[in-house]
Amino acid sequence: MPWRNPWFETVAEAQRRARRRLPSVVYDSLLAGSERGRTVTDNVGAFAELGFAPRVAGQHAKRRLTTTVLGLPASMPVLISPTGVQAVHPDGEVAVARAAAARDVIMSLSLFASRPMEEVVAVNPRTAFQVHWIGGRDRMRDLVRRARASGCRALIATLDWSFSHGRDHGSPAIPEKVDLRTMLRSAPGVLPHPGWLWSFARAGRRPDLTVPNLAVAGGAAPAFFGAYREWMRTPPPTWDDIAWLVREWDGPFLLKGVSRVDDARRAVDAGVTALSVSNHGGNNLDTTPATIRLLPSIAEAVGGHVEVLLDGGIRRGGDVAKALALGARAVLIGRAYLWGLAANGQAGVENVLDIIRGGLDSAVLGLGHSSVADLGPDDLFVPPGFTRTAGAGR
Repeated sequence: MPWRNPWFETVAEAQRRARRRLPSVVYDSLLAGSERGRTVTDNVGAFAELGFAPRVAGQHAKRRLTTTVLGLPASMPVLISPTGVQAVHPDGEVAVARAAAARDVIMSLSLFASRPMEEVVAVNPRTAFQVHWIGGRDRMRDLVRRARASGCRALIATLDWSFSHGRDHGSPAIPEKVDLRTMLRSAPGVLPHPGWLWSFARAGRRPDLTVPNLAVAGGAAPAFFGAYREWMRTPPPTWDDIAWLVREWDGPFLLKGVSRVDDARRAVDAGVTALSVSNHGGNNLDTTPATIRLLPSIAEAVGGHVEVLLDGGIRRGGDVAKALALGARAVLIGRAYLWGLAANGQAGVENVLDIIRGGLDSAVLGLGHSSVADLGPDDLFVPPGFTRTAGAGR
């Protein structure tokens, strides 16, 4: 049943609506998190341990939230994070890209997206294409050339996933493909969610589990799990491979997945433009600390050489302000916009971006600044022992 008021006031409400609208197998795939889910929990909970130190007079009537990231202008320091096959809505990544364009933020598109990069760039020219290391240098060269030809403005290399599959709460039973047999078998779990089912029927399509950005030489898009297995069989990249990929792209380049200071320094040596402090949203090695705990030491070590971003656990604009105060230039959001997409399509993603923008603006106002660029550690109460550092040496 449609909501009488499709607008929602928090990301938490978007999540509640997504849970009611989506079949459990789809919703559970958004939650994810490896093993016990400690990292997922810490990513979100760590932000609540940080307190603001607001001012009571002298605030600025006008605030500037605009910034540039990877050489691209944006209305606020928030990027759409690349997430794979978006079966939560028939328009998937295209709806997200339209929402990002409407709110003047940068779109990131996953290698495992359900819509081809050409369609996404057509609705949002400020698109960064994300790759995993798959198939070796020849395959990577082909992906880079296609991304460049399609008009993608930056490249993101995601390295923060080591295929940690087991989940104590159970993994969703995602099918290899959506055919008649699969639909019949899934009917008991899908039919109680007619709104989600009707949205695909109205669009004249069914949930797509193919990955068109991995199609070879104009061939058919491979199935998600076939491409996933190819990725798993590919030997992991070396730092020399990363430096080669940076040169091959020859443009703004974000390395996603850094949690150690020594890796951050190696990334600088490899020539990246930016790096993201990330643990793949808790889907990598469980008990990796929350990214906001790792951010300060990494920003201090390399922030003068490259742009430092953060992803993981962002649920409100205040979280963005805290990340900026501790050294991030911008953040990436993932689950938050997917819940908005599930709740209300493109408008739901716009709703989430508006919520985050409003919360960030409130934080900048309350902390007495005129620009997001002015946020700093003095704006926060950081409890003793909050931060974590790895790979710093002596």
